[in-house]
Amino acid sequence: MTAIEFYTSFDNVTPSLNAFAYNLTKNQEEAKDLYQETAFRAMTNRDKFNPGTNFKAWLFTIMKNIFINNYRKKVKSATIIDSTENLFFLNSGSVSIDNDAGQNILLEELEGMIERLDDSIKIPFMMHFVGHKYQEIAEELELPLGTVKSRIFFARKELKEKIQIHYGDLTTVREKLTA
Repeated sequence: MTAIEFYTSFDNVTPSLNAFAYNLTKNQEEAKDLYQETAFRAMTNRDKFNPGTNFKAWLFTIMKNIFINNYRKKVKSATIIDSTENLFFLNSGSVSIDNDAGQNILLEELEGMIERLDDSIKIPFMMHFVGHKYQEIAEELELPLGTVKSRIFFARKELKEKIQIHYGDLTTVREKLTA
């Protein structure tokens, strides 16, 4: 196969190679890099292609092998090998364990605040909190829709006041809950 035939054949297979690269990497930039490395390897090893065999399959094999090798390198680079006698690096304490005790106490206190609400506003509020729509709450409690909305509003307002009295700034509570 002459150089011109090789490059022409390569140009014809380029769209398929790009699609295959994207299919392997699932990332546009990595797919471009994989295609470029495949093109480089194919062109530098042009003399190793056997005329009469499937050119497209040869290129796909090169690309697949490059992808596998890169993946293996990435996995190996993420592996830590500790050859110290007492496994100092593995036991160095870089791993931390989360403790949700503070968050759990906060949630228990908030649940207590909700429990201390008057039933006339607590029941509609809790129904809305678990996912019922205003109309469903109104029908189940046999109340006008506007009354249900105002009771939920007053429950929120009262809870907000209790939280501010107990914790101070509301942003502090939000930060504790999302931490």
